[in-house]
Amino acid sequence: MSQDNRPSTSRPDLSFITINYNGIEDTTQLIESLLAHVSSLKWEIIVVDNGSKEDEAIKLKEKFADSPQVKVIEAGSNLGFAAGNNKGIKKARGRAMMLINNDTYVTDDHFSELYHRLMDDDTIGAVCPKLRFDEEPKLIQYAGFTPLTSITLRNQGIGCGEHDNGQHDTPSSTAFAHGAAVMFKWETLQRAGMMSEDYFLYYEEMDWSEHIRRAGLQIWYDPAQTVFHKESHTIGQQSVTRTYYMSRNRLIFARRNRRWPLRWCCYLYLYILGFVRDIPRHLLHRRPDLAVATLKGLAAFPFTKTSRQ
Repeated sequence: MSQDNRPSTSRPDLSFITINYNGIEDTTQLIESLLAHVSSLKWEIIVVDNGSKEDEAIKLKEKFADSPQVKVIEAGSNLGFAAGNNKGIKKARGRAMMLINNDTYVTDDHFSELYHRLMDDDTIGAVCPKLRFDEEPKLIQYAGFTPLTSITLRNQGIGCGEHDNGQHDTPSSTAFAHGAAVMFKWETLQRAGMMSEDYFLYYEEMDWSEHIRRAGLQIWYDPAQTVFHKESHTIGQQSVTRTYYMSRNRLIFARRNRRWPLRWCCYLYLYILGFVRDIPRHLLHRRPDLAVATLKGLAAFPFTKTSRQ
C-alpha cells in the first residue's frame, strides 16, 4: 500500500472512514457530531455505503451536500466490515486514517492528541480512544485489551463495564485495537497490510492487531478522546448473524494466527466449546435459532477459503 503522493498542503490531517449499511440515522448522527465538535485537525469523512436499501447513499449525499469534507462511496453490495473499510482506505487522502463505526458519536474534540501520539512516534502503528456505552454513558466499553490466551483465544476487555471514574485515564500500549474506533497511519499499512477480508464480520481487528504487532509496531490506548458506541445497535448482541460469524471466525482466526500443532489444539477446543457449552446453552434459553447458527458456523469453517497469514 503506497502513500498518497498529493502535495501535503492539499491533504487533510485525518480521514475518518465509516461503513453505512441500512443505518442512515446512526451515520447522520456520527457525521453531525464530527461536524459540530472536531476542529483541532483538518479532516474528511469517507462513508462507504455497503449496498443499503432505500437509496441511503443518495440521501447522505443530499443531506451533506454543503459539507465538502463528507464523501460518500457506493460499494454496490454488502462487502462486509473489512472489505468496506479497505475500499474507504483506498480513497482516503489523510496523513492518518481512523476507522470509526457508524453507530458511534463524539461530544468533544481531543483527536489531535491521538493524532500526535501516532504521528510523532515511529514505533506506534495504531491508537484507539476510550469507548463508552451510549445507553449508559458513564460505563466503559474499551480501555484496552489483554493478550489472547494461546489455545482458548480468550482475553479481557480492560475496564469493560466499569463506571468511568478516571481509573483508566493513563495512556498505555495494549494488545489489541478496537474496531469501533482505531486511528492508524500509512506506514502501518505498508508494514502490516490492510485488514483481512476473510472474516466478513467480527474478528477482523483482532487479526489485524496481530499483524500490526508482528510488523514490530505498538498499539496504544489513549483516553484523551472518548467515543460513545451503540454496541451492536445494528445487528444485536444475540442475533443469528452475530452468532454464526463469531462461531466461524474464531476458527478462521486460529487458522491464520496459530502455527501447528497449536492450531489443532485451538480447533479442538473451539469445537468442543461449541457443542458442549454454546449449543446447549442456547437451547436451554429457548433460542434454537442461535443453536442452529452456532452449528452452521462450526460446519461452515472447513469449507471457508482463507488467505495466507
